[in-house]
Amino acid sequence: MQIHPTALIHPGANIGNDVTIGPYSIIEDNVIIGDGCQIASSVLLANGARLAENVKVFHSAVIGTAPQDLKYAGEITTAEIGPRTVIREFCTVNRATAHSKRTIVGADCLLMAYSHVAHDCRIGDRVILANAVNMGGHTHIGDWAILGGMVAIHQFVRIGAHTMVGGKSRVTKDVPPYCMAAGWEMKYEGLNKIGLKRRGFTDEQLQALKEAYYLIYQTDMLRKEALQKIKDGGMTAEVQTVVEFFESSERGVI
Repeated sequence: MQIHPTALIHPGANIGNDVTIGPYSIIEDNVIIGDGCQIASSVLLANGARLAENVKVFHSAVIGTAPQDLKYAGEITTAEIGPRTVIREFCTVNRATAHSKRTIVGADCLLMAYSHVAHDCRIGDRVILANAVNMGGHTHIGDWAILGGMVAIHQFVRIGAHTMVGGKSRVTKDVPPYCMAAGWEMKYEGLNKIGLKRRGFTDEQLQALKEAYYLIYQTDMLRKEALQKIKDGGMTAEVQTVVEFFESSERGVI
């Protein structure tokens, strides 16, 4: 372990092997740091922070502070960071409320500078949040999603897996999987074809998704009618995921 002499480490913190902690960082009680983590200078890992192995936390990031929710009454909750995730400068990740008790960031994610993960959020694996993405509480983001800089996300919104959201967008409704979306008034912008191809989706899978989204967004059918027609025609696993996403939405879908 390489711990700078100016770092403040509470004796109740659990620190793994081969961990680096930089100058003036603060590690509070009830913090767990996995093997191989790299904690830079002036980082705060607050009570309830949980870092899996090989997480990198850059200068002045803050993980595990109390939720910004007036209903929070001091419950014991956590903010959990998955293995190999990178937390860049000045990011903030709040721990959860009693609602779910866990704020979760998955494995192999990249949270760029000034991004904010609010209480009770769930971020999947291999998600990228560009600079200054701001999430309201209880937001759920699926695996492989990419969010552009300065995206603002309303609380309780869901963003589907493999989705790309354009920078400076305002997300007030759910964004379905496998698509691109953008705008101050968020709109569907087509299938995330390039991203899906890079991840090994076949032409047949892409075509099935394209046809499903055509019925949903580019015909005069009511959304309920479009979803029923998709189901009547038989569904691939990916198309079934899309249909289930729409049918389970509580805030409505863009």
